[in-house]
Amino acid sequence: MTSSTWLSSAEAWWAWPLLVHFVANMPLTKHLRVAIIDSSPALKSRGYLRKDGVPDSRVSTVTPATISFFRDIGAWEHIIQQRHAFFGKMQVWDYTGLGYTRYNARDVCKEYLGCVVENKVLCNSLLLRLQEQKEDIEKMIYPTRLVSLAFPSKSRQGTAGLKSPSTEADSTGHTSEALRRSNLVKLDLSDGQTLYSKLVIGADGSKSNVRQTAGIKTSGWSYPQSAIICTVEHIAENDCAWQRFLPSGPIALLPIGGNFSNIVWTMSPEEASRHKSTSPEDFVKSVNHALDSVHGPHPNSSSLDRYMERLFSGIGDTAASTQECFEVPPKAIGLISDRMAFPLSLMHSHDYVSKGLALVGDAAHTVHPLAGQGVNLGFGDAAALANVISEGVSVGADIGDLSLLSRYEKDRKAANIAMAAVLDGFQKMYSVDFGPLNVLRAAAFHGAQFISPLKKNIISYAMGDRKSPLFS
Repeated sequence: MTSSTWLSSAEAWWAWPLLVHFVANMPLTKHLRVAIIDSSPALKSRGYLRKDGVPDSRVSTVTPATISFFRDIGAWEHIIQQRHAFFGKMQVWDYTGLGYTRYNARDVCKEYLGCVVENKVLCNSLLLRLQEQKEDIEKMIYPTRLVSLAFPSKSRQGTAGLKSPSTEADSTGHTSEALRRSNLVKLDLSDGQTLYSKLVIGADGSKSNVRQTAGIKTSGWSYPQSAIICTVEHIAENDCAWQRFLPSGPIALLPIGGNFSNIVWTMSPEEASRHKSTSPEDFVKSVNHALDSVHGPHPNSSSLDRYMERLFSGIGDTAASTQECFEVPPKAIGLISDRMAFPLSLMHSHDYVSKGLALVGDAAHTVHPLAGQGVNLGFGDAAALANVISEGVSVGADIGDLSLLSRYEKDRKAANIAMAAVLDGFQKMYSVDFGPLNVLRAAAFHGAQFISPLKKNIISYAMGDRKSPLFS
């Protein structure tokens, strides 16, 4: 049996390496003993992934705020040695042709809006950095599964499966060991091992076994949508992120390096099934139609545009992208990966923490992927929790104490709920094809395009620099 001070469980590849890095890089927490329960084959990767290979279709769009986290822990230098794609421009429009919005990093005096990175590159880079910090990384990882959790009883008289202290008192000191373990969380693993931990970190995805075992309830709903993801090829390199809202859901075209782009296409489950089974050639044609002329015309400059530009030209410094015209996205010429589809849902845990337990990432919340913010919310959770752990250690607190962990929940819950509400609002607003509502959406596009302070606030919010996309 092994005793550890905190633990991150399986499936969420991004959360536990980041937590380990933050804790390992903080002087006050370097002594903490860590156990990682994860049976993922990705943990066996230890070298740089080739840039000239076919990009994987599972990618994340990381914000500048997330990139700064990676730089702080020394993992970003490993990412830049592998495939990644910064983008400084983004264009968003809908199928009615009534309006569009363009964003440019120059609007907020930045070099880029974000960076698209394959999930396997993020994970690999975190592992490489972790290996630099911890030579005994293999001793930290338990390539197995969590079977059950047993939390300390309120009376602290021991946990199930342990003899009472009075029956273990002998010269070997079993009494003190049993008393110590009675205050820890007991974890039974599928390989027969048992761990005891002051703090269990549930980073095991939206169907979190840790969350369910702890009895933490959730609220949410399933969307009548699925998302298809895949990788396509162009004639030339794509350096812009594109998103068009269609009646069935948005389609996004994201640069992934070289002449490749990632597709995230939201539609009904029936449409997703049909598009998955069509020939690659027909699928590419459908992608190009969805990003171009199907359902409606391209947005064109109009007298309303010129009026809006003149009306709001005196409000704040004019954003550079206000002068940019609508552009047609680059055509896809081939499908180079398998097509994967997954259902979409919104979920939020009523509690992020309890005594000896903290949830991060998808284990605590899931959001609609239309803005690519889910992974960034999870990275924000990991960073905030690591900071709380460090602060607790600095004052000699029990890192599993509920009053300490509640500070993490207070810090992250409001921000995560706000982002979930914004994305859910967008999903609902663009899921109805109704004349007056179409006009309101067009007005929103015009406002975001020509009201420079609003445009800058939206960009800063999406980049992780602001807590609200509105004026403040």
